[in-house]
Amino acid sequence: MKILFFINTLSAGGKERRLTELMKGLKRNGTINFELVVMSEDIHYKELFDLDIEIHKLVRDKKKDVTMFKKIWRMCKIYRPDIIHCWDSMTAFYLSPVCRILKIKLINGMVVGCPTEQNIFNPHWLRARLTFPFSDCVVGNSKAGLKAYKAPENKSFVIYNGFNFNRHNNMIPPEDIRKELDIKTRFIVGMVASFSINKDYKTYYQAAEIVLSRRNDITFLAIGNRTDSIESRELINPDLIQNFRLLGIRSEIESIINVFDIGVLATFTEGISNSILEYMAAGKPVIATRGGGTSEIVLDSETGFIVDASQPTELAGKMEVLLNDDALRNRLGAQAKLRVETMFSIDRMVNEYVSLYKSVIIESK
Repeated sequence: MKILFFINTLSAGGKERRLTELMKGLKRNGTINFELVVMSEDIHYKELFDLDIEIHKLVRDKKKDVTMFKKIWRMCKIYRPDIIHCWDSMTAFYLSPVCRILKIKLINGMVVGCPTEQNIFNPHWLRARLTFPFSDCVVGNSKAGLKAYKAPENKSFVIYNGFNFNRHNNMIPPEDIRKELDIKTRFIVGMVASFSINKDYKTYYQAAEIVLSRRNDITFLAIGNRTDSIESRELINPDLIQNFRLLGIRSEIESIINVFDIGVLATFTEGISNSILEYMAAGKPVIATRGGGTSEIVLDSETGFIVDASQPTELAGKMEVLLNDDALRNRLGAQAKLRVETMFSIDRMVNEYVSLYKSVIIESK
């Protein structure tokens, strides 16, 4: 079996991490041959270069590059894959006609979130409508995402994200992280997410300020693309900035999460968040926004708390509940880690993808 993976970019992000872990798992499995095509120069996950696989870069000359169809056609004719698995809406758009003409099975993996804008003005929604009819199956990482995109039930599959606990090997000691970040407070609360339209840093910062108005023993971290931007900093009261660390993109993310006491994800829409998985795998209780696929992983009052969107007072209240109760915080964190170990392991994710690939091949015969 030969699979060609396509992704628009391999910058730091959830689906990019998921594809990276899948390819690492397939390499260990050894039963499937695969190569990777990236439509940009950006490859954040450098461990891919240790896998001894072919990585092709088909970089677009401009945003709407019709020559990509010819480049993809040539790539497919050379590699002759049994299956093409795309990981975002842009690659799905380019691949749908090519796969149909060349009679290559297409697995459409663009469903990674839960769109709130379900109309043609949302480019991902529009590409879903254009590409789903030409896809042999549609894979989402949450039930909520598939439902939101209105994916056809007869060819839709849910495969949850998996966490690779080997990422916890050789972590930087917590005291070294605290020293590097100049953190002297007792508690650390963190949010790992890009500073973008779908992530609600405004609510996170407001909740932090509410808590800091009553106590001063907490440092709040923001980690991810553009969290260190001027726009991010401007959302924070300058009088409280000493209690914040805006870190931008960091490679040692597991070591930083390891010093958290609470992991937060304030958002407007979400599938299955890799950040939440990372918090839980590290044994940290989670406070996350209600909606999307979050309730498929976070069990309210068992592995953390689920709060309503854009409600900083509610978010602040749950932070204080956990900060004021060491036993509760530790119990929810332990249950969170156990849930990831049993329900969201990397081996389970890889095995489910392998089963899907085999079923697609069998159906084609």
